[in-house]
Amino acid sequence: MHPKLPRAARRLLCCGGAAASPEEDLSDEGRRSLRWVFSLRELRSATNSFNYDNKIGEGPLGSVYWGQVWDGSQIAVKRLNNAKNGTEAEFASEVEILGRIRHKNLLSFRGYCADGPERVLVYDFMANSSLYAHLHGPHSAECLLDWRRRASIAMGTARALLYLHRHATPKIIHGSVKATNVLLDSDFRAHAGDFGLARLIPDDGTDHEKIASSESQRGYLAPEYAAMSGKPTAGCDVYSFGIILLELASGRRPVEKSGSGKACGIRSWVLPLARQGRYDEIADSKLGDKFSGPELRRMVLVGLACTRSEPEKRPTMLQVVPLLKGESKETLVKLEREELFSPDSTTVSSQGTPTPDGSTDSAPPLKKDKELVGA
Repeated sequence: MHPKLPRAARRLLCCGGAAASPEEDLSDEGRRSLRWVFSLRELRSATNSFNYDNKIGEGPLGSVYWGQVWDGSQIAVKRLNNAKNGTEAEFASEVEILGRIRHKNLLSFRGYCADGPERVLVYDFMANSSLYAHLHGPHSAECLLDWRRRASIAMGTARALLYLHRHATPKIIHGSVKATNVLLDSDFRAHAGDFGLARLIPDDGTDHEKIASSESQRGYLAPEYAAMSGKPTAGCDVYSFGIILLELASGRRPVEKSGSGKACGIRSWVLPLARQGRYDEIADSKLGDKFSGPELRRMVLVGLACTRSEPEKRPTMLQVVPLLKGESKETLVKLEREELFSPDSTTVSSQGTPTPDGSTDSAPPLKKDKELVGA
């Protein structure tokens, strides 16, 4: 979802609908907020007839609008461009499956509308927009993401993906993990959005091509995605999550232009610095010196491991969560040794050799020789 907040919602708070994890039940408030079927008339009323001023995002699969329903609670309304051709009952059946997937770090699904050709999904509205908005968008100058919040967002997103991959019934590949789909509630808790939408779009490849070519996906897609005919795997999700970890640590976009004007992927920029132990230079300058060095190092190392181009060499989300929590120092040391000092066919040394994403792998020059040894 795009970070722009509609004019009508700028002074309003989040509706606060609760989501449930495997360890917790829905609160009474959460049960009250769940409306399974919405009429098109209700949603038109809530969004002022899908007014442009209510639009908070637009992607390859549809547009998202802010809305307010009769009880005053706020909603995010995703109007799909091209849902699968099928009956309303078939759409409802697919949506029902998504509705059963509930976790505290997944965007709460509140219902749907299937009326004639219209296919609409309704979610809780997130008061603090998206991770993208705070790292790269309209809220980036406010510096609201301190290190504690960044670490929490990383862990929350990891837990959401672990739930989808291992514990959801049926298991779900997200397929569109990116900063715009990490939504933040009023407490800056992360909620992964747009999960499972592959079930609702045609499988003729058309919409998958739109996703792959979307500007918002640039830098997030695993190298093998194109060969998968638009059908992402759990490994693709892990790769995209690794990019998010590197974004959280560095504040950089997935792909940026270097001083010479060449595109530079975030992994290509981070890896040479990490190899030289220059983690302080990787850290987002907006953080100043207010971050945990060991935690940042851990986040960077896990991010690099997740973004290996060989899918079989990436960790699973089941492995990622304890690594981020710092539960195994021995595993982290091994990861650092393998990631930073073992040959990798997808990563080159700092000679400016092109990498698979079209970027170059080059570290900025050392400021002082003593920095190399951590003096």
